[in-house]
Amino acid sequence: MVVKRLSLAGSLAALLALTGCPSRPAHVAGPAKASAPPLQQSTARAEAPAAVPSQPAPEAPTQEVAAQAQRDRDLIASVEKAYHAGLDNYQQGQLAAARANFDYAVDLMLRCNCDIRQDQALSGEFDHIVDAVDTLEMDALRQGGLQSAQTESPVDVAGNIMVPASANVTATATAELKTTHSDLPLVMNPYVAAYIDFFTNNSRGHASIVDSLERMNRYKAMIQAVLRHAGLPEDLIYQAVAESGFRPQIVNRRSGAGGMWQFMPWGNYGLVHNAWVDQRFDPVESTEAYAREIKADYDQFGDWYLAMAAYDWGAGNVQRAVQRTGYADFWQLYQRNNLPQETKNYVPIILAVTIMAKNPKQYGLADVTPDPPLVTDAVTTDYEVSLRLVSDIVGAPVQEIEAMNPSLLRMSTPPDDSFDLHLPAGTGPVFRKDIAEIPVDKRRYWRMQRVTAGDTLETVARKWHVTVRELAFVNQLSPDADLTGTDPLVIPVAPSSEPRALRGALYRVRRGDTLITIADRFGVTPEQLRRWNHLHGNAIYMGHVLYVAEPARVSARARYRHSSRSRRTTASTHSRRKTKAVRRKATTRSHPKKRSSHHKTTTASRRGTKKSTG
Repeated sequence: MVVKRLSLAGSLAALLALTGCPSRPAHVAGPAKASAPPLQQSTARAEAPAAVPSQPAPEAPTQEVAAQAQRDRDLIASVEKAYHAGLDNYQQGQLAAARANFDYAVDLMLRCNCDIRQDQALSGEFDHIVDAVDTLEMDALRQGGLQSAQTESPVDVAGNIMVPASANVTATATAELKTTHSDLPLVMNPYVAAYIDFFTNNSRGHASIVDSLERMNRYKAMIQAVLRHAGLPEDLIYQAVAESGFRPQIVNRRSGAGGMWQFMPWGNYGLVHNAWVDQRFDPVESTEAYAREIKADYDQFGDWYLAMAAYDWGAGNVQRAVQRTGYADFWQLYQRNNLPQETKNYVPIILAVTIMAKNPKQYGLADVTPDPPLVTDAVTTDYEVSLRLVSDIVGAPVQEIEAMNPSLLRMSTPPDDSFDLHLPAGTGPVFRKDIAEIPVDKRRYWRMQRVTAGDTLETVARKWHVTVRELAFVNQLSPDADLTGTDPLVIPVAPSSEPRALRGALYRVRRGDTLITIADRFGVTPEQLRRWNHLHGNAIYMGHVLYVAEPARVSARARYRHSSRSRRTTASTHSRRKTKAVRRKATTRSHPKKRSSHHKTTTASRRGTKKSTG
């Protein structure tokens, strides 16, 4: 379409700049090739300020600090190398290779066994690399849909048909039109007949129609419900065939128009477009915006063909063409060359597709296998959660989660706004239960893994490059816990916003400690300590090990299993001790001389122990 088109180079660059750094204004770049946000230089590379003569020279860095700085530089160099390799592949259209490079770059940061948030040299690099990679991944998903001719819309495939339809096709189409029922006015003329001929007898044109009609069934019920609610003809659904072939993530390479109804990035359509979400790619939101636009165009012109032309070219342009010629008739404007070529093709293509879809047998469409309707569970979020974590929880590939939420510009939901997250049907309750176990501020980075046979804390920790202590802590397990029958494990793979939380998360109660003094020492409240440690009052005892930072919210069912296993272990230990005592007693009775010696040694040992703890 013409009114909704803009230079893709500028719009894509603006998108990348916007999503890469949402707190700064977007900068539109000039090159036609997609550009990515430059990697932030680490503070380790910054030049030191000039020394002030009157002040003593700073002490030389210790060997440990120098070694850490070198490790930072080596890590950042590796990350930048992987990132730029991915960027090169991305710009060359090698999207699978680019995705592998980007994933590797992120994994290098996440699995470096270093405290990124505490390390100033790495913190900014990490945030920037995640934002940049997430942006490029989501954009690559859309660009990936444009790599083959099959993904082109019928308008792009057909172009400008100069050859008239055969007499046989024209006669057949004219006869069939008399029995075709539609809530749109349908007409047969040489322009419409030429496109019917092309989409029937041209293999590429026919494939584009088949592909579109198969996909249409995913969204058909939703689109027709929106049109019906707006009081519009339901057969306007076929306008989406001409616009996008029912691809919600398609982006026009020439203009930057995007989504099922091909809205431009700019314009007052009532769609949200910010650093996190672009509702042009949301099937429901964009369909509702389309219904508002086409209804306004029809109210202005009172003619469906002119309304379609206005949607493509702009109502103001169509109005001026009507005023110049004095004809408020699409076909008159067509014949007088008062419309751009694309708009001249646009309306006949919609009519041709409508007639063919309503007469499938005559046009070789009887064997079209419609896709199943898209059915999802919707969960409203007002927090940031990584789509990778969502994938872990619901057990679906991350690409499937992306496809169900095409309006997301990053690999996560927006942190401060309400968002309807779509999940595979039936997984909503599972997501609500499992996501509640992860603290809100960790949902962008942490992951989750289902426990399988043979898994231990050690093997899982090794897989994710975390320590057994960290893994045990966030899941409220002992380091030697048996994972049989446990709930999914929460994996703290990413840096915490409180970098020392995991290292100092456990505290052993000392003499004189109270719940209030411990809470004050660690900057938490007594209520938090009671909740994290499942205490019913303020009573604690010396030697008691307490959580002093928030672990994952392991479900009560999992805690019951773990505590049951602990009770079984305690009972078993008690039984073994009792058996040993009986055996020792039997042995000493049969050897009375040894009993006396043993008794003296044990008594002395006990006295020594008692004296030392005195």
